[in-house]
This record gives sequence, C-alpha cells and structure tokens, in this order.
Amino acid sequence: MPPTYLDYNASTPIDPTAAAAMRPFLEEAFGNPSSGHWASIPAKAALEHARGQVAALLGAATDEIVFTSGGSEANNLAIKGTFFALRHKGEHIVTTTVEHPAVLTPCRFLERLGATVTYLPVDPTGRIDPEAVRRAITPRTVLISVMHANNEVGTIQPIEEIGAIAREHCIRFHTDAAQSVGKIPTRVEALGADLLTIAGHKLYAPKGVGALYVRRGVELEPLIHGASHERDRRAGTESALLAVGLGAACALAQDLAPMERVRALRDRFWHALQDRFGDRVVLNGHLEYRLPNTLSVSFVGMVGADVLAGLDGVAASTGSACHSGRIELSPVLAAMGVPDMVGMGAVRFSLGRPTTDAEIDAVVDRLEASLVPSAST
Repeated sequence: MPPTYLDYNASTPIDPTAAAAMRPFLEEAFGNPSSGHWASIPAKAALEHARGQVAALLGAATDEIVFTSGGSEANNLAIKGTFFALRHKGEHIVTTTVEHPAVLTPCRFLERLGATVTYLPVDPTGRIDPEAVRRAITPRTVLISVMHANNEVGTIQPIEEIGAIAREHCIRFHTDAAQSVGKIPTRVEALGADLLTIAGHKLYAPKGVGALYVRRGVELEPLIHGASHERDRRAGTESALLAVGLGAACALAQDLAPMERVRALRDRFWHALQDRFGDRVVLNGHLEYRLPNTLSVSFVGMVGADVLAGLDGVAASTGSACHSGRIELSPVLAAMGVPDMVGMGAVRFSLGRPTTDAEIDAVVDRLEASLVPSAST
C-alpha cells in the first residue's frame, strides 16, 4: 500500500499557509527584531503580529505570550520557573502519573533540589479525579500541572474543574496543551489556566517553536538568562521566521470545523476495527473524553511492533517497547492499569486534517489481511 501517515500526534506537516507566511523571512526581513533600526522593523512587526495570532487562539492578551523553542521548553519554563520564583512560599507540586516526559522529568529534577511532588493516579480510562487534586493540596503547594489531553491515548482531563480548584486555593495552575491546541477549544479563561503550553509541530507549524501562555501578574524565573527579550522571561534573539509559522498555524486552528470531519473518520476507523476483529481489539482511553483525532487500540495477545510491521508503509506508534526480548508497556498504559496481555499490542493511530477515507479503508483492509491468519493459528 502507498505510504500512509497516521502519526499526527507525534508531528504534523507544516501547513502550506504557514510555509508561505514564513518564506519571505528566509531571504528578507532578516533583521534582529530587537535592534531598533530600519532592518529590524519588518521582523519586529511580524513577530508581534504572530504573537497576537497565538494570543487570539487562546483568548489571551498579546503580552501574555512567550515564544519558546517548543513544548518541552515551555513546560520546563512553567514548572521550573514557578518553583524558583515561589520557593519562598513552598516547594510542593501536584501532577499526574500520565504526564509527558517534558513535565515528569523537570519534576523529578526539582525533587533533587528540595521539591516534593505528588504524582496522582488515573482511572482505567486515563482520567484524573479532580477531588484527588483537592486532597493533594497542602499549605506548601505552589503549582498544579495537569495535561489537557494525553498524547498516547487522547484522554481529555477535567481541566476546567481542576483550574477552579487551583483558583479556589490561590495555587498556580499549568496545563500542557501541546496535544489539544488546534483540536479542541483551548481558551485560557474557560480552562482556568495560569500557564499553558503550545508546541508548534503538533498543529501544522514548524518544529523548533512553541509558546507559553503566562497570565498577567504571574512571576517566573527565566530558564535562559541574558538580555531582556520576551519581556525578561526568555533571553535570546527571537526568530521572526519561526514565530510567523506558529502564528499562521494558530490563525488556521481557530476554525475547529475540520476536526469534526476528522472525528467522524476516526469513529469510522474504530467501528471498522470492531467489525473486523470483535473482542480481539480493545480501545485504550476514554470513549467520550478523547481527542477527536486519536485512536489508541490494543490487538489482544499481539505485539504492537509486529502489528505495525505488517502495515509496511503506515506511520503510527506503538504503546509498548521491547527491551532485551521483554515487552514493556508505556508508562501511560501501565498507569492506567492496562493488563500486559492487552497493552503489549497497543498501537496509536492519530489522524490529521489531510487524512482521507480511502487511507483509513486501506489500513483496515491491510490489518485484516495481516492479522487474521496469525490470529487463527
């Protein structure tokens, strides 16, 4: 079968509109946005226009957007920046067991510096109980960080309820929205977020650029110290080229209508798998509270890598890894309590705006052709 890309949660192609917006900045408008002379004026104007586009998508003010090198830096700035800025008030952080490594690893790093971190469990669908967040709060809690939607199974967390709890206790709230921006609504006031992470290459912008929403009045210690770029929150000469790409992608992402087509296609995919495989295929994640493009399924009794090997030319991801001949579940599936016999056969198919009905039909046919003989032996 022809090459088929179903790994949009890993990375998206650059949208042609974003690429076109970036093109002039490869050869023209090369000035440093902070220089203050004629060569910097077009770059500075483009940078601030892009900042406004990102802000508009989130329902934020322009001065609340900090450009970063991507989602990982934005998460690190939110978590470490809060810890160092508020260490005099407390050292306790609340997060979950299913966060992206760009959240969990900074938390573990801060534990070496005196932080105490509560890692809250999730239910079998991957959702956290907001009341568990409330119970975890102590007088020393300075940050709650809960992802908006999971990158592996697509489960959407009850962020609005968690944000309300954080605000009730006057605790800073961060949400990693790298997977949700451009797929579901991410208005910061509705979510109750003080800090929100965007990763450009998850929403048809280039790799190497992202943003952190920082609510007005929220103090952060910079990760990168130097000159006073990004209102003293992130030193380093800004890239108008990358910012323009992110801004254009965010402007396109304001229209969520295309995701309804993707949702319908994803549901068609799931129903087709159920029809062909019955109880030999199991859904991972929440049936309702799930990203519209994400379908994580387990082929019971099989190994995800073997399933993908039978789909030569299909780009997707597995939910397990083989180490020294032993299959290990991803930390997310393990945290959800997925049995080994189920989780080892996990495959994540993540659809995008360009995905077609014909591609999904071909993948289902190929799965049946490659798996049914092995299932009957």
